[in-house]
Amino acid sequence: MLLSFCYAAITPTSPLSIGETLSSSNGVYELGFFSPNNSQNLYVGIWFKGITPRAVVWVANREKPVTDSKANLTTSINGSLVLLSGKQGVVWSIGQTSASNGSRAELLDTGDLIVIDEVSGRPLWRSFEHLGDTMLPSSSVMYNLATGEKRVLTCWKSDTDPSPGEFVGQITTQVPSQLLTTRGSKRYWRSGPWARTRFTGIPQMDQSYTNPFSLQQDASSAYFSHSQSNTIKYATLTPEGSANIYHRNGTDWLLSFVAPANACDLYGVCGPFGLCVVSASPQCKCLKGFVPQYNEEWNRGNWTGGCVRRTELLCQGNSTGKDVNVFHTVANIKPPDFYEFAASPETAEDCHQSCLHNCSCLAFAYINGVGCLIWNQELMDVVQFSMRGELLSIRLASSELDGNNRKKTLFTVGIVSLSLFVILGSAALGLWRYRVKRNAFKSKIKVASPGSLSNDLTPQDVPGLDFFEMNTIETATNYFSLSNKLGQGGFGSVYKGKLQDGKEIAVKRLSSSSGQGKEEFMNEIVLISKLQHRNLVRILGCCIEGEEKLLVYEFMENKSLDTFLFDSRKRFEIDWPKRFDIIQGIARGLLYLHRDSRLRVIHRDLKVSNILLDENMIPKISDFGLARMFEGTQNQDNTRRIVGTLGYMSPEYAWTGMFSEKSDIYSFGVLLLEIISGKKISSYCEDSTTLLAYAWESWCENGGIDFLDKGVADSCDSLQVGRCVQIGLLCVQHQPVERPNTLELLSMLTTTSDLPPPKQPIFAVHTRCDESTSKDLITVNEITQSVIQGR
Repeated sequence: MLLSFCYAAITPTSPLSIGETLSSSNGVYELGFFSPNNSQNLYVGIWFKGITPRAVVWVANREKPVTDSKANLTTSINGSLVLLSGKQGVVWSIGQTSASNGSRAELLDTGDLIVIDEVSGRPLWRSFEHLGDTMLPSSSVMYNLATGEKRVLTCWKSDTDPSPGEFVGQITTQVPSQLLTTRGSKRYWRSGPWARTRFTGIPQMDQSYTNPFSLQQDASSAYFSHSQSNTIKYATLTPEGSANIYHRNGTDWLLSFVAPANACDLYGVCGPFGLCVVSASPQCKCLKGFVPQYNEEWNRGNWTGGCVRRTELLCQGNSTGKDVNVFHTVANIKPPDFYEFAASPETAEDCHQSCLHNCSCLAFAYINGVGCLIWNQELMDVVQFSMRGELLSIRLASSELDGNNRKKTLFTVGIVSLSLFVILGSAALGLWRYRVKRNAFKSKIKVASPGSLSNDLTPQDVPGLDFFEMNTIETATNYFSLSNKLGQGGFGSVYKGKLQDGKEIAVKRLSSSSGQGKEEFMNEIVLISKLQHRNLVRILGCCIEGEEKLLVYEFMENKSLDTFLFDSRKRFEIDWPKRFDIIQGIARGLLYLHRDSRLRVIHRDLKVSNILLDENMIPKISDFGLARMFEGTQNQDNTRRIVGTLGYMSPEYAWTGMFSEKSDIYSFGVLLLEIISGKKISSYCEDSTTLLAYAWESWCENGGIDFLDKGVADSCDSLQVGRCVQIGLLCVQHQPVERPNTLELLSMLTTTSDLPPPKQPIFAVHTRCDESTSKDLITVNEITQSVIQGR
């Protein structure tokens, strides 16, 4: 039983003896001697103070227990931390240090045991750099190829023996990295590649999962860690090879994560080109186009031999004739091991083409948060979940998808012959209904806006959209009641509604008294129906009856970004990490509009009220009424009708009508500075300066750190904040050529590469410090202020 003696530090004059402990100042952690399972062996370890059962999170002398009751832990004259035993002498030490004149050992509030030079106060050694079987918040598993340093978790040999066991947990040097547990030299479990906020092989890490972990990786190093929280928790690698995460709930330790969690989690259980299906029995089957390598073994349930290709590939690479290879896509997949990151493909289609024209590429996957992954060798450790997971496209001979055999063909012909009359009858009926609907729709368009762009609009122009009846919308919105009204703008009003199936919608109603917006309304129908991206709002349908014109959108639970950003209370709900995620999400949506979509779209009205937030705070760019499409190599255009929102418009657009991708970049820069500061471009007054001017002054004086909204300063990464301020200033440069393009912008936000210095912004909307500055800047011609309070 431990005595009550507690030390602030261990020094040569204050050694730590058996029965005494050293506590962290916050009272969470404790260092002392312990004996696992009440054996005769004594170890120096760190555990959570005052919690039973004891959870030991670090052990000093893992391989060298002491049995001497007079053993003690102290620091030597040369600054080393040593474990002394009267019978054995020095049992364990941290090794030689460079202490000038002695040292002391302290236990930090993070659980890190640190040895400090008494004279300079310089850290000489820390336990977080010498991990055992446990990772605490603020510690990290890592590698550094340049220095050769590597930190891993090594399990105990047994529950009563802390000496190193056979399982090791680490992060791999692959790009992107993944967690890997090995048993000796063999792989035992892996997490799948990291995708910015999650591991792709852990289905629990979906969009609703608040991930406490982070992984930072560059060309030569990577660090995997998890953040501090109010909950006492730790991650450990057990003697059985299980990676467990525990958190404290009252008086109990609760297991919140375990891996492997099922038989499919065991590495390579189905062998090469085998597919382990989590919800099936038997669990293993061959991927399409493959057959068991050893039939007899496979039938007995020994699947480790895996599968082999049934039809060999005859790859023609860039041949211009009919492709002899095709890709078969499998959903809900944990990406196979031994992937390679392909940096140049920027879209899923580019990834597809890159693999298609590379004869050694056997499969590819385009993953959000990662990009393009390809496989040039056998597919190993492929798992299929019941839900979530990624799409994996596997290269096959085209004959594998042409039909399995002649029987299948004959059977199909028989069914077709038998059903011919029914099919022809159904087709005729369907054609008649289609023509009726098409003519009705076209007539409504003509009544709505004669002589306009919409006259040529047909259902083929808006595939996948529903055409709602007016009475359906009226019922959903309770006849457009004021209680359902979400906002008012230049186009009209926006209302919340609920369809009969319970689905919530947002209805944008063009004002019948407005002479503006009809062209923009039709533009939005055609344009947004063809755009599909995680960071763009999704349109569900429209309704056009007489003078009534309505757009039906997916409903955004958290309305628009400005309802959080500029609210005195709700702004605290979006701390800096959430704001940075929102910034990156907007940038990805903008990249899709400018580069990845087949339409190439300039938004022309990017602003904070046009950024909607779903239930998971994922940003969605909305309001495409003013957007313009480009074709081919066209990259800029000119208009005599200047539309948009003052303060967000670039100088060249506001003055000359010239707009391009760089116009949206300017708007993004203003939006970025608003998100950082929590201040409106229209209302900020600091010695009568504008928000842009104040951002410039802050960046010049202290790198932009004090520009952050003071209400969330405690959650910030100061270097990240300063970098974002610099990026914002680069986006609002006066000359378009000096602004980054969208691809460069996203790279700036997601890497730590050097940034060019910005020039002082010279275009700004000057305002007076009076009541008028508290109002939003108006939209020219009152066209795009479609929602004031969000949707």
